[in-house]
Amino acid sequence: MAVNHEIKSQLAKLLATEDLVVEHKKVETAQFNVHTRVLTLPMWERASSVVYDMLVGHEVGHALYTPDRNWLKEVKIPPQFVNIVEDARIEKLMKRRYAGLSKTFFYGYKELAEQDFFQVADEDISLMNLADRANLRFKIGNYTQIPIESGEEKEIIDAIADTETFDEVLVAAERLYKYCKEKQVKTDQHQQEHEEGQESPEAQSGESTETESTSDSEGGEVGGEQPKSQIEDEFSEEEEELDDLDVKTANSLEDAIKELASMDGYENVYVEIPDLKIDQIIIPNNVAHDGVKTYWSSWLEEAELSEESIFGEVDKKFAEFKRSAQKEVNYLVKEFECRKAADSYARATTARTGILDCSKLHTYKYNEDLFKKVTTLADGKNHGLVFILDWSGSMCDVMLDTVKQLFNLIWFCKKVAIPFEVYSFTSDYPHVHTDENGNVTVRDVPYTRRDGIFHVGEWFSLVNIFTSKVNGKTMEDQMKTIFRLAHSFSRYNRCYAPTPPGMGLSGTPLNESLLTLHKILPKFKKENKLQKVQCVVLTDGEGYDLKRHAEVQRSWESEPTIGCRSVTPNCILRDRKTGNTYSLDCDWHGFTNILLRNLKDNFPEVNFIGIRVLESRDAGSFVRRYCGSYGKLHDDTMKEWKKQKAFSLKNSGYDTYFGISSNSLSKESEFEVAEDATKTQIKSAFVKSLKTKKMNKKILGEFVELVA
Repeated sequence: MAVNHEIKSQLAKLLATEDLVVEHKKVETAQFNVHTRVLTLPMWERASSVVYDMLVGHEVGHALYTPDRNWLKEVKIPPQFVNIVEDARIEKLMKRRYAGLSKTFFYGYKELAEQDFFQVADEDISLMNLADRANLRFKIGNYTQIPIESGEEKEIIDAIADTETFDEVLVAAERLYKYCKEKQVKTDQHQQEHEEGQESPEAQSGESTETESTSDSEGGEVGGEQPKSQIEDEFSEEEEELDDLDVKTANSLEDAIKELASMDGYENVYVEIPDLKIDQIIIPNNVAHDGVKTYWSSWLEEAELSEESIFGEVDKKFAEFKRSAQKEVNYLVKEFECRKAADSYARATTARTGILDCSKLHTYKYNEDLFKKVTTLADGKNHGLVFILDWSGSMCDVMLDTVKQLFNLIWFCKKVAIPFEVYSFTSDYPHVHTDENGNVTVRDVPYTRRDGIFHVGEWFSLVNIFTSKVNGKTMEDQMKTIFRLAHSFSRYNRCYAPTPPGMGLSGTPLNESLLTLHKILPKFKKENKLQKVQCVVLTDGEGYDLKRHAEVQRSWESEPTIGCRSVTPNCILRDRKTGNTYSLDCDWHGFTNILLRNLKDNFPEVNFIGIRVLESRDAGSFVRRYCGSYGKLHDDTMKEWKKQKAFSLKNSGYDTYFGISSNSLSKESEFEVAEDATKTQIKSAFVKSLKTKKMNKKILGEFVELVA
């Protein structure tokens, strides 16, 4: 079964209980950088789940308890000896901290022992040095008999078992190393004496010299325990090689674990969200509308035309729409206030006032509660809404209907005093500056380039087309301006005036817009002192994939440069704030859903609502994308669409994704018939009006439930 590396990364972060960066790479051994707090885990594809969890738990133990310090400057001990003692300490502390890990380590090491990862099946363990036996005792001592001699050996083992701090680890490791060193010196001396004895002709002929006799007689003393001062002198020499003692079981385990790691396929590439400077991205509300007003005024003056002659007809349509929309707006307000009041009552508290209730005095013999009570209603939550409007070319035929839906929501916000901001995304706003000397400069990318972050183009902008900060008169004029633009985009309407620079329909930088919400949402919430913020995205689909920055070495340049590359299936989005990772192995429309998932993980209290205004021909493909081509979900959604010309999806990246028919929105819901209408005509008009109202109320009701 394939390993879910994202789940294993979550396990590591949960165990570490910190902002740990976990990377799965094509490496043979796990590595933890205690300085950068990056835990690099191999792709242990060949490991069982329990072994994988045990290895993760072990490495997290180092992340939690192994200090960032160069201990080699403090003591001269081979790293293997320190690792043996430190492994025993961190695993003890991890099992103490997380009781459930004891079972994981038990079964994990049992599996390694059964598969002979330490390569001791054909070895006499009693002949191994104490470092090897200590390593085995603390890892597989529950399944393999590990002989430990009484006396100093047992004292050293107990000292290792009792370590609580890293300083104690160094002391125990030094003691272990010195003991093994002494044993090795004795063994080497015995071996040397044996070899010299075999090479001596006198020894071979049976003759013995006085010197040899003396040597033999002192053999127990020479071959016995070497004076500790001599070992300490050898140990303190700077030129001493620290790797002259080998811990075979540690090497065997390391080699065996390397075999579990998969080195095939492409290397994982981790990508992060750039630290965007949103002040460079957002076009302020007054700048955008002043630019439109100035451009149209100049054009009208130059063409010798009046504003009434060009915009009179469309302005009249705007006024008619505003009047007709009031019923839907009032319905939204009513539903919102009801739900808000219900929430307040649900959080109401009742308390005694300390004043006697005279009407209860006669019950004093059996009733202890004789005081008046007061019910305090909790204050309603402060709400706010952020809207993202798709200003791309594919929106041309549904832009007017989408803007109408947006206007309904804006009027609703104005009536219930909810702060709001509306941003339209575009790749067409000019960012060219010409100074006094005629030098032309183009805005750079709105962040600092570095390897491993998403690329956001210098052409990307968010135009703040509406804000609750302006007064009513200004808001009315701005809505009229956007209505004029939206009306002119449709190929079915006459173009009244040329589109001002930066306000034309462009590409679809939806994904770039979602990245900016990481900065916009908390800033909006803080500035308006809000408790609850919701985000509404009005779009006709998903955005195209983002690219990523990568360090590139060009053949004609001496130094590497930061360029751009495509996001490939081996790329993983990493969020350092939440610690979550997201595989980017998805189709093009799945990219947007991943960014929405990342937003919801960062802002769990925010509802992300998608609203897509659909032409009838596009409904089927949209439903198939999220509900499949057949099955109950697909059939139920299409049935709802045919009946109500609207539906809501719960299985996209949005909390709720509304699909609404553009035809239904454009139809008037008023019950109007001619004076001489027949009964059949009256009935038909009534049913038509009722259907539209029913559809609108259902969608609006669901919307209010999300934002209330």
